[in-house]
Amino acid sequence: MNSVGNSLLTTANHSRNSAGLRYVYPVVSRRAGGVSIGINLNPDNACNWRCIYCQVPDLVRGSAPPIDLVLLEKELRGFLHEMQHGDFMQRVPPEARRLNDIALSGNGEPTSAREFNDVIELIAKLKPADLKLVLITNGSLIQRDSVQQGLRRLAQLNGEVWFKLDRASEAGMALVNDTKTTPAAVRRNLAAAIACCPNTWLQTCWFALDDIPPGKQDEDDYLDFLRGLLQDGIKPQGILLYGLARPSLQAEAPRLSALSPEQMEAFATRIREVGVGVRVAL
Repeated sequence: MNSVGNSLLTTANHSRNSAGLRYVYPVVSRRAGGVSIGINLNPDNACNWRCIYCQVPDLVRGSAPPIDLVLLEKELRGFLHEMQHGDFMQRVPPEARRLNDIALSGNGEPTSAREFNDVIELIAKLKPADLKLVLITNGSLIQRDSVQQGLRRLAQLNGEVWFKLDRASEAGMALVNDTKTTPAAVRRNLAAAIACCPNTWLQTCWFALDDIPPGKQDEDDYLDFLRGLLQDGIKPQGILLYGLARPSLQAEAPRLSALSPEQMEAFATRIREVGVGVRVAL
């Protein structure tokens, strides 16, 4: 598979074009702790949100285009073979030379693809039984019956959902995610996600804007959101709290900066005190 290329992969390089394929790309994931096979259902760079830290170039508003399932199957089958039997891992730092998962992520919201369920079934047919399947989503389309059907199938495959929650106030979501959603809508979608796939995690990007870290009100809003979930028996598996590892390609990029390990851990400690586990990735 000569399209895989020869350059060394790092956690800072998440290019969807690194394998020369339309839908399939490799990632050395700092959060997963190994190599992830990415599935990009949004090669048109279209998403219904516009997170200001997003690394997708030429991001536009929209949804996934029609998916060529035949091509996707060919690419995934070939890439899995290369990962397992070729010399691909020589491009990976020694400490990350393990195949961790297949991740539905890419350059936009994957659940916006009309063929979302078909993609899940295709992956189920091809992936090794012990290989984890992850959906990385902003959660905004989970009220759709077709998406919930896909999540229930994901659960049958021992898959997991990483559900975005970067801020827990309406103003914070508008600022960071450039969306008009509300905490009530996020809560409703999250509850549906957990009902369909109990192995659902919250993923939270925490960073400074104009050299100002998230304030106490941002933290309190987030913690109050978690407390409300727990009080009503809605419990995510935990929090994936991560910082800025790669540069944003949005207009706000010059205004963004990473927090220190101490700042990240201080917030993680407050979350744990609420009763939810946290994994921190800088």
